[in-house]
Amino acid sequence: MVNIIKIENLKKSFGQVKAVDDLSFKVKEGELFAFLGVNGAGKSTTISIMCGTLEKDGGKVFIDGVDTDVDAHSLKSKIGVVFQNSVLDKSLTVYDNLKNRASLYGIHDKDFEERLEYLCSILDFKDYLHRSVNKLSGGQRRKIDIARALFHDPKILVLDEPTTGLDPQTRTTLWKVIEQFRKEKNMTVFLTTHYMEEASDADYVVIIDNGKIVAEGTPVDLKNNYSGDFIYLYGVSEEQVKNLGVPFKRTGQAIRLSVENTAMATALIVKYPEIFKDYEVMKGKMDSVFLTVTGKSLGEGGAK
Repeated sequence: MVNIIKIENLKKSFGQVKAVDDLSFKVKEGELFAFLGVNGAGKSTTISIMCGTLEKDGGKVFIDGVDTDVDAHSLKSKIGVVFQNSVLDKSLTVYDNLKNRASLYGIHDKDFEERLEYLCSILDFKDYLHRSVNKLSGGQRRKIDIARALFHDPKILVLDEPTTGLDPQTRTTLWKVIEQFRKEKNMTVFLTTHYMEEASDADYVVIIDNGKIVAEGTPVDLKNNYSGDFIYLYGVSEEQVKNLGVPFKRTGQAIRLSVENTAMATALIVKYPEIFKDYEVMKGKMDSVFLTVTGKSLGEGGAK
């Protein structure tokens, strides 16, 4: 696979604070890439540099094979961004917001109307197309943010915590549309999120803390390396479980055993068949991975 984003030794400081500290990573074309960190870890600073809205102190940024130091202008047509806070003009209608956005990319007249109709249909916002943005709900506004970012058919979609505060139905709709674009157009999605279930669906995850990478890999690799597995045992007593020699705790009707990996779980099950008559093995979650590698929970930290 081609690397559509390549970051090499990126550096950015604000006074004495090293927001991005010699950061290097790659993003493959067409993948869902999750970029995780607490507030203040350096995520938004990195995104701003990638999108050309913030100057770096050092390092290299390549977007679709182009060195942004040589041709920063080409970024405009290749990247669509959904920021944490909406950048729509609240005094304008949805229609006018999108028309203004389209004009920046030379999309006019029939081309604009066709593109608008397509995005209206997949994001379902035709009913409030001529309503002022300041009269929209948070979920409705988010749909328009997504439409705005997708209007010029970008190769890379940057989503900076796009679903925070949204109801489950709107979140599902947005992800369905994003996955449709990935499938049909091989669009790359660069995601930051506080929802670990979204990160679990990523093809690759990079976790940063204090501007440095502290862990990276596929969600399965990260869970195997930093979280371990859990075995939920049913119909046994705590006295029986004590003989297994592994940490455990009662959770509702089950006793949960903590093991290092699936191999250890398998060894216990084979060795003690009389105890493992009713059980299930579950991977640890990304929340556990994040806490292990950073010592923090998502949502902690200061300004980004």
